[in-house]
Amino acid sequence: MRVARDDLGNEVPVAGPVRRVVSLVPSLTETVAACDVTMLAGITRWCSHPAGLAVPRLGGTKNPDVPGIIALAPDLVLANDEENRDSDLAALHTAGVPVWVTRIRSLPDALASLHRMITVACGLPRPGWLDAAEQAWRDAGRDRAERLAIVPIWRRPWMVLGRDTFAGDLLARLGVGNVFAAHEQRYPKIALADLQRSGADLVVLPDEPYRFTADDGPEAFPGMPAALVSGRHLTWYGPSLAQAPDVLSGQLGAGIVE
Repeated sequence: MRVARDDLGNEVPVAGPVRRVVSLVPSLTETVAACDVTMLAGITRWCSHPAGLAVPRLGGTKNPDVPGIIALAPDLVLANDEENRDSDLAALHTAGVPVWVTRIRSLPDALASLHRMITVACGLPRPGWLDAAEQAWRDAGRDRAERLAIVPIWRRPWMVLGRDTFAGDLLARLGVGNVFAAHEQRYPKIALADLQRSGADLVVLPDEPYRFTADDGPEAFPGMPAALVSGRHLTWYGPSLAQAPDVLSGQLGAGIVE
């Protein structure tokens, strides 16, 4: 038995080598799969990468099949403080299932958290793609003109990125500031009229969690350039971080539509 501390400082007891992992976060599923796909014993129905995973689907991120997870007797469950509910994680704790919780608010958070989760929690070697991600972001954002954006993540009601968000930090590193970066809430609800007169010169529309498209989103901001971007590259922390600077830069530039 060894004991490690997750991103929240909680003690996580791990008995022996980790062989069976349940991931309750799509980006962490992709992370484990890129390191050792045979470790995955269960995932959520929203875990889309890599495609074709032949692994039991145990509900969603907000409503996981807790009895099903317990029945699998995993060595470790991977979760996130934003994506998963405290009540579900508490139920797993009560059942004696070790749960490792990540907390990500910035790129440095993500890089450090992934390293610890992979090497300390899962007991795997540090992967090369994590080094590639660090280098890619070290090179990103140079000589880039500053723009000021609003970043909706939902409509009906409209919600945007506010303060202290991972996606906001990535955009800032690519030269895109957030109008609502100083808002008291992390994901505030803002009336459309207030968004339209926010003073932004760009609206960034990711395809998740709400799937904004060229026909669903830009029309709400007449006269304002709109960049449709990959939600996976903007909001996921995992192997996609290595490609994210190039993907997002291209979408923020050439991908802009009026």
